This record gives sequence, structure tokens and C-alpha cells, in this order.
Amino acid sequence: MKKKTGKGIEIAQAQSNGYKNLVTQIGSLLVESRKQVFQAVNTTLVNTYWQIGRHIVEYEQDGNAKAQYGAELLDNLAKDLTAQFGKGFSRSNLFQVRLFYLKFPKIQTLSGKLTWSHYTEIIKANSDLEIGFYTKQCENENWSVRELKRQMKSLLFHRIALSKDKKSVLEISKQGIQTQKPEDIVKDPYVLEFLGVNEDQKYLEGDIEEKVVANLQTFLLEFGKGFAFIGRQYKMQIGARQFKVDLVFYNYNLKCFVLIDLKRGEIEHYDVGQMNMYLNFFKKEVCAQDDNPPIGIVLGAYKDQLLMEYAMQGIENNLFVSKYQLYLPKREELQGELEKLLSGK
Repeated sequence: MKKKTGKGIEIAQAQSNGYKNLVTQIGSLLVESRKQVFQAVNTTLVNTYWQIGRHIVEYEQDGNAKAQYGAELLDNLAKDLTAQFGKGFSRSNLFQVRLFYLKFPKIQTLSGKLTWSHYTEIIKANSDLEIGFYTKQCENENWSVRELKRQMKSLLFHRIALSKDKKSVLEISKQGIQTQKPEDIVKDPYVLEFLGVNEDQKYLEGDIEEKVVANLQTFLLEFGKGFAFIGRQYKMQIGARQFKVDLVFYNYNLKCFVLIDLKRGEIEHYDVGQMNMYLNFFKKEVCAQDDNPPIGIVLGAYKDQLLMEYAMQGIENNLFVSKYQLYLPKREELQGELEKLLSGK
């Protein structure tokens, strides 16, 4: 059996590489094609459900429902449609379809990026402002249905809205979060219920940090789009001393580093000063020439508003102080605060 010469080996490798490229190219075409088919099928499904909802509502508005079926309209429809077309037309499904039309009365406002499963979650929101916000955020950040559920459960809209004025609340309900400046990534409070730490449980700052790293994907979902994890316990040599910041990220939208220090209890004034020093170090020693100034966030379980006001005065760096909580917020409390903000009281 003849051994391949050096030239023969090169030809074989070139053929092998060419074949691999062929498989890759065909694979890319198939993935893209299947994606387009799914989007087309999804768009058709969503539009069909919208049309069904429109027919139901228009039938009710004409007074026919009261005359012929009354409160049993959806029951009868479910029975008749299931008999003719099979599964998918239960009373609860028809109720969602009807509600879908009522919440999105203009078909032009529907998004080709959102599935029917997305919409069944979004229509659970209590107000048009919430519905607009979650619809746009799903588009902007390509949330899965699971991610959407988590954000709605943690009352993301309320938490962001309460950090803004009335005009800004109306804007985010139409456009979603536009990450254009440091303030756009900051929330108060951050909700870290996914860490699984009981509020009454004894824990150290290091415990929270470890759980954050272990649940990094959900943590980044809480923080928003464009974050990349750089490292934990990031070392900084300043003079003869060494310091460490708990977590360091890079935000590609804002093109800057984001430093996070976790505090188990109340945030103290010296925590603010320390973070300010970290930011100055990063600006001089770490940031590239085309990076924007870094952002620092001190996260603690509690903060004294007046103390923080004095501690933050005179600081020119992008430094923020926020609370975190280890449990989901109560809708009633945040809803009441939001209503006060929107009413101007």
C-alpha cells in the first residue's frame, strides 16, 4: 500500500476542509430556512387567533351573544369548534383569544418576533402601560417565554417605572428600555429571588456572590441586555495595598466596565467612597482608550436615603447605590406607588 506524499496529504486535507465547509454552509441554510418557516407559521397562528378574537368580540358587541347564547357563548363555541376542528379550542383558549384581541385591538401592533405563548403571558398584565412595555422588551431583548415570565413575576415594569418621572414611564411603555446612558441599567430594588436564599437565613456576602456566579444567566437577565461576565473578586493593586471588587462585567451597549459590590446588610458611607476609588482605578489602569467611563453599583439589603444623599454628593463618577431583595415584591405595594407617580399626587 502506497504511503501518501506530503503533497498528497495536503490535497486530502484540503478536500476534507472543503467538505466540512460544504456541510457547514448547508447546515446554515437549513437552520435559517427552518427559522423562517417557524416565523411564518407563528405569524399566521397569531394573526388567525387575533381574527378569531375580533369575530367573537364583534358578535358580542352586536348584541347577538345576549340574544342567543348569553354567558354560555364561549362554552358553545368551544364545543362546536372542537367537534369540527379538533383540539385547541377549549373554553380557556377561546377566552385568551378574545382577551388577546381586546388588549391588542390594532393588528398592526402585533410583532412577528413574539409567539402566541409570549402573548398569552403578556395579556395577563393589569394595564396597557405594562402590556406595551413587556411587548417591546420581548422584541428588544429576544426574551424566551420563560424569561418573560420571570420578568413579569418580578414586576420589572413597576421597579423601573418607579425610578423615573411620569413622562419617562410613558416612553418606556411604548419603546421599552433604551440603554443609552448609565442610569438605564440601574434598578432599585434588584430582585434576586432566584438565588434561593431565605430572607431569615444567615448568610455572608461571599455566599450571595457564589450564588450569583452559579446563577449567572438569570442574574444577567435581571441586569438587562449587553452584559458580559469578566470575573469575581477582581484584584486591584493600589500602592502597597491590594483591593478586590466582588463582580466585574462589561456592557457592550454602553461600552464600559460595570463594577458591583455586594453588601449583606446596610450600605455605609464608606462603601460609597471605596467604590468611587475602584472607579478611579479602572479609569486610569483598566479601561481602554475608546471605553466609556466605568459604572459602579453598590448593592445592599438596606440603605439610609439621607446618608446616601450626603455620601454621594460631589462624586462625578457613574456611581449608584441600590437595594436588593431576596424575595419577589408585592404587586399591591408597587402598584399603589406607581399610581401615585402617574397621578402626580
